Amino acid sequence: MLDGGPLARAAEVRADAVQVFLADPQGWKAPLPRPDETDLRTGDVAVFVHAPYVLNVASTNNRIRIPSRKQLAQHAAASVAVGARGMVVHGGHVLAKDDPAAGVDNWRKTFARQADDGGFGLPVLIENTAGGDKAMARELDALARLWDAVGEFGAGFVLDTCHAWAAGWDLATAVEDVRAVTGRIDLVHLNNSRDPAGSGRDRHAPLSGGEIPTELLLQVAADAGCPVVLETPGDAASHAAEIELLRSALPVR
Repeated sequence: MLDGGPLARAAEVRADAVQVFLADPQGWKAPLPRPDETDLRTGDVAVFVHAPYVLNVASTNNRIRIPSRKQLAQHAAASVAVGARGMVVHGGHVLAKDDPAAGVDNWRKTFARQADDGGFGLPVLIENTAGGDKAMARELDALARLWDAVGEFGAGFVLDTCHAWAAGWDLATAVEDVRAVTGRIDLVHLNNSRDPAGSGRDRHAPLSGGEIPTELLLQVAADAGCPVVLETPGDAASHAAEIELLRSALPVR
């Protein structure tokens, strides 16, 4: 981001939505109040928060799962403070020796315990992942098992196109396939991939500079009919061009 923060970057590239971290994405520190909190909460730019990558509430390791639950709640409260429309969190995984059902149950317990405390205060958006045999949200059948456990709590879903491609999903039907499982898609991470389909590798590429046909990505965005965030590599000029391409390809809503 630029020195002026996410709103300055949004203005520079003509974006009407931003995604931010509220703390180190690879760390365990609780988020601190932001100096631009009021501007984010009251501005015209839609704000989404991404929880730290290290969180894994599915884990059977108490040293990971318990602080992950705590951090998820802390980041949710901080997300509400900046007026976020949703908080993105990865589905996580269990260890190779574990039954994935244990991870699904840990997700259910996370939502159930938070519901007893009044809920998260905003939609928690679970994101599909690119790799991992014991991942909670890599395969569609695994996603279905997860949603059987957490759907009743109002969990939301983020469709990441690079992750879906890496996991071997058919992007031509991905929106329909996901909605058949979750009933909803709340956000799209529209990312191209540096690697072939089914690679299991999470390596993002520019919107028109990867292995996924650009037309297919634009069709996913149009089919989903929800906010879109680009997590593509590049500078401000390239991001502005990608946003303009995306905006021109989507129907006016």
